[in-house]
Amino acid sequence: MTKTLKITLLLGIGIFLFSCSEDIPVPKPPTYLRLDLPDHQYEQFKEVNCNYSFDFPPLYTISSPDDSKEVSCNKDINLGPLNGMMYFSFIEMDKPLAEYVNYAINKVDEHKIMATAIEDSTIIRKDDRVYGTFFELQGDVASPFQFYLTDSTKHFVSGVVYLNKAPNYDSLRPSLEYLKKDLFRMVQSFKWN
Repeated sequence: MTKTLKITLLLGIGIFLFSCSEDIPVPKPPTYLRLDLPDHQYEQFKEVNCNYSFDFPPLYTISSPDDSKEVSCNKDINLGPLNGMMYFSFIEMDKPLAEYVNYAINKVDEHKIMATAIEDSTIIRKDDRVYGTFFELQGDVASPFQFYLTDSTKHFVSGVVYLNKAPNYDSLRPSLEYLKKDLFRMVQSFKWN
């Protein structure tokens, strides 16, 4: 082998080795901002003219729909830093209970197409005459939580949560876990007055 061929061969091998040592760029996975939420604290909500009370976090604000000056037992609950609303409806029953329960369940069913799972928790508190069901809809759904409560004879309430974000379950999961704890407290502390 000639000297020129040896140098060319060594130079070719060197270039080959150095060209292989570069890091191949790998795209980074999407990241989500961390939401720092305060510890859970609660105070009692009780409207003078309404027939119910419950515990709720002062982090959220409760108002009548459309900021009406009239006292309404229907409430809009702004979820503050969670960027969502809970629509809380109060009904004096004038039809059979089954109609109200079926309506609430049909509202949950509207989200079945996008839900990966629907977990329900039955609420039976005989001493307080509070009966109902709490629904947690998992997956990329518009409404991750819904519930209804009744005394089974005169009164019926329902709550539906909507977040003002694209329904990406994985990125919303920490916020949903935080909210779930608050909603459970609300449902478990709910009383008819």
